[in-house]
Amino acid sequence: MSTVHVIGAAGFAGAQLAALLDAHPHFTLGQVTARSDVGRRVVDVAPEYRVDAVLQQFDLAGVGQGDFAAVCYPHAEAAAVVSDLVDRGVRVVDVSADHRLNDPAQYPEWYGFTHPRPDLLAEAVYGLPEINRDAIRTARVVANPGCYPMASLLAMLPMRGRLTDIVVDAKSGASGAGRTPTPDVHYSSVADSVRAYKVLSHRHTPEIAQQIGASVLFTPHMVPVDRGLLASCYARIDGDVPHADDLRQTYVDFYADHLFVEVVDEPPGMRAVQRTNFAQVCPMLDPASGRLVAFGVIDNLMKGAAGQAVQNLNLMAGVPETEGLL
Repeated sequence: MSTVHVIGAAGFAGAQLAALLDAHPHFTLGQVTARSDVGRRVVDVAPEYRVDAVLQQFDLAGVGQGDFAAVCYPHAEAAAVVSDLVDRGVRVVDVSADHRLNDPAQYPEWYGFTHPRPDLLAEAVYGLPEINRDAIRTARVVANPGCYPMASLLAMLPMRGRLTDIVVDAKSGASGAGRTPTPDVHYSSVADSVRAYKVLSHRHTPEIAQQIGASVLFTPHMVPVDRGLLASCYARIDGDVPHADDLRQTYVDFYADHLFVEVVDEPPGMRAVQRTNFAQVCPMLDPASGRLVAFGVIDNLMKGAAGQAVQNLNLMAGVPETEGLL
């Protein structure tokens, strides 16, 4: 058994992660930490998970060499904690955005802070097993992908290197905005409405572009559901445009060894993957323009956050990748 500490377990993703680890056959739940909710149980802040562990202040001295940790702090607050943990001999999955971008110069522009450990940033492995499975196994720091990039990338990865003029139109449930209440995620703002936000400036834009290897026009929308995320991706295909059947076969072959990604024949809906670690992707070809039209759908708190973190921890610990997720 390996001990996993959840640093920041009172938020939506952190509480989901604590619940997955609490029921995991290989991992033992270590510290589950919070700041404003210290002394309360996870079940008190997230009753749907029924985890009795008490939230505590983070205690670095209570983390042992060889342990694992998942850091679920907001961006700009995770990097220092990750640094302390790695220096103590702990292998970390960073569920925040603090290790997703390769270039430290992008952090002031997109996240408003100077990265304190460019050396750890340089060695961090992007936590997408569909492209980095072997590197994740031995990594000290794994950068858990953002939820929007996860759905978008899975929809396009089989055609990576052949796509230009990429447009991603994505829609997420309100839980993707996090637990902290704001006017934009108040029920009266979200219900019976669909709204684009952070147009031309969303922080997941450079992450998608970095991993797909091309510039991206990305527009997110909030929709009146609890959890779920749908990315609709449009792109021109460089070179010969494949037949629709060949395009689908390319996707089937690419994901043949990736159990959590299902290639489907019709555009998928959020309900198909809610509360699971599965993703569904559907590639299509517009015959008039020869453009790729590809859809990716995930649960934003599972494959888009906590479930993906467990998948990465499984790889790091050398246990079956699906452990605790099926």
